[in-house]
Amino acid sequence: MKKILVIHNKYRNIGGEDIAVDKEVELLKNYYDVQTIYYSNDIKNYFMQLLSFFSNTNINSTRRLKSIIQEFNPDFAYVHNTWFNASLGVFKVLNNHGIKTILKLHNFRYDCTKSFFSSKHFENKDKCNACGLNKNDIGFFNKYFDDSYIKSLLVSRYGKKYFDILKNNDLRVLVLTKFHKDYLTNLGLNREKIDIYPNYLDIENIKRESSPDKYIVYAGRISEEKGVEELIDAFIKCKLNNVKLKIIGEGPMLGYLKDSYSNPNIVFLGIKSNKEVLEIMKKSMGVVSATKLYEGQPMLLCEASSLGIPSVFPNSGGILEFFPKNYQLFFKQFDYLDLVNKIKLIFDSNVSKQEGQESKKFIESYLDKEKLIKKFDEVLNDV
Repeated sequence: MKKILVIHNKYRNIGGEDIAVDKEVELLKNYYDVQTIYYSNDIKNYFMQLLSFFSNTNINSTRRLKSIIQEFNPDFAYVHNTWFNASLGVFKVLNNHGIKTILKLHNFRYDCTKSFFSSKHFENKDKCNACGLNKNDIGFFNKYFDDSYIKSLLVSRYGKKYFDILKNNDLRVLVLTKFHKDYLTNLGLNREKIDIYPNYLDIENIKRESSPDKYIVYAGRISEEKGVEELIDAFIKCKLNNVKLKIIGEGPMLGYLKDSYSNPNIVFLGIKSNKEVLEIMKKSMGVVSATKLYEGQPMLLCEASSLGIPSVFPNSGGILEFFPKNYQLFFKQFDYLDLVNKIKLIFDSNVSKQEGQESKKFIESYLDKEKLIKKFDEVLNDV
C-alpha cells in the first residue's frame, strides 16, 4: 500500500480549506496508508519566529517533519497550506529525503504575494480578483496587510520564494479547476506538471428537508471582497414577502452591516460549524454568493448541489465548472440587477426544482469518490 504524508498548516479560524483537507484525508485513508502532520500558527517564541520569517524556514517545524519521515518513511508527500509555521523549509526537507511531492493550490494568493511592488501585483488593473485589494489603497509597495509594512514585507519574501518553488521544483501541482490551470500556465508554469483535482465532498448522511420558514443562505467571510453588502442590497430589491436572508460567518464588515441593515428579514447568525451550516442549509430555498474574487472550489455551493438545492453565484473564475451545462442561475459578475433577477428565480418552483435536480446529478458524478481516487492514483504514477 502506498504511503502518503499529508502536510498542512491550519488557519487560525477554521475555513473551507481546512475542512476540505480533513475530508480528503478521510477519503485517502480508505485506499492508502496515510499519516498527517498539521501545523498551527501559534507563536511561542517571537525571536525564533522572526528568524523563521527572514529565513523562510522554521527550525522546529522542519525538525518535526524529519522525525516523522524517519518513522513513517513515506513514498509521497501531499502538501497543502504552508503559511506560516510549516514554512517553506518543508520543501527542502522533502527534496533532501528524495520524497516525491504533490502540492495542492486551494487559492490564488501566491500570485498576490510574489512581488514587493504593487505594479507587479496589479499588472495594469485597478483591482486584484485574487485577493480583492484595490490598487489605490496599496501605494507603491505591495502592502498586502493594510495594518503593517513589516508583515507585508515578510509575506512578499515568502511569496517570491514560494512561487520559485512552485515554478522550478520537481513537484506535481494540483488545482481545483481548468480556469486555475490556465491561470498558472499564463504565469509561466509548465502545463504538463499541473493536474485538475477537485476537493472531495462527503455529506451522504445529510438530506434536504422542507421548512415552514422561507429563507436563502449566505455562508462565508463577511468582507468587502465577498460582496456581502451588494448581496444584501440585491435581496432587499427583490421585495420577497416573508422570505429571510440568513448570513453565516464573521469578518471585518459584520458590525457595519448589522448597524446599516436593521431589517427583520436579514438575519446574522455568526460563526457556525460546518455541521451547523449544513443543518441550516438543508431547509433553505437556495444559497447565494456575490463574491468579487476568483474562488477555488466553492464548497458551500457544492454542498448545496449535493442536497438538490439551487445556487446563485457570479460567473467568475472556475465556479461554473462545478455546475451542469446550461445552468440558469449564475449572474454576470458585478451586474447586481442580474443578481436580483437570479435570486427571484430561486422562488420559481419549476426553475428551482430543475436546477436543483440537475446540479445534484452533476456534482455526484463529478465528485464521485471512485473517480477521484482513480485520478489521484494517476497523479501518483506521474510524479
